[in-house]
Amino acid sequence: MSNLFSRYSAVLFDCDGVLVDSEPITNRVLRAMLRTLGWQISADECVRLFVGRALKDEWAVIEEHTGFVITDDWLGEFRSRRNAALQANLSAIDGAADALAEVAEVFGDRIACVTGADRGKVEMQLSVTGLDRWFGDRVFSGMEVPRSKPAPDVYLAAAQALGIKPVEAIVVEDSVAGVTAGVCAGATVFGFAPESPVHTTPEVLRAAGASVIFTHMSELAALIRS
Repeated sequence: MSNLFSRYSAVLFDCDGVLVDSEPITNRVLRAMLRTLGWQISADECVRLFVGRALKDEWAVIEEHTGFVITDDWLGEFRSRRNAALQANLSAIDGAADALAEVAEVFGDRIACVTGADRGKVEMQLSVTGLDRWFGDRVFSGMEVPRSKPAPDVYLAAAQALGIKPVEAIVVEDSVAGVTAGVCAGATVFGFAPESPVHTTPEVLRAAGASVIFTHMSELAALIRS
């Protein structure tokens, strides 16, 4: 079986929306806080503007609509409220655990979680859902590199840490920012596009550069083999 995977040396998974179903929870918290600032943002617009991006990098659009310059205290309150909601309500993406088990059987410890979010959030989410067992210390945060997604920095850092060339990696992403980051790093990007209000459509992910589109995690291993 391993020879079928010989083109690739590693699989790098985004976290939010790919491994854990966190985006609806996070967006509810963010939307409530933005509306408190006076921005009557819709649920759809909140998804479009903020999913797949580090909130700290989106200060300009928040200031444009509210006149408020986000501060460390405001970000701290958001993260606290977000984390409490996630701990109470978070679940894994359907099929994610089985997909990780199948991929890890072939790639061993050359799988990683590569995210634009802060490390504390991601490690908490992986722990809450029990998915942390597949990653060990192979968790990479875009907040710990010079530029987060859609820049390629965090994927380049993950590839270097795993001792592979980026072109040898499969990146699994569900947002335009994430797909862009993976493509710019030189990886092959698989776009995860289930039918969901918080997920990007297949057409948009393809336009961003995703080579393969799939809609359920049960499809992943077979797509890698093919």
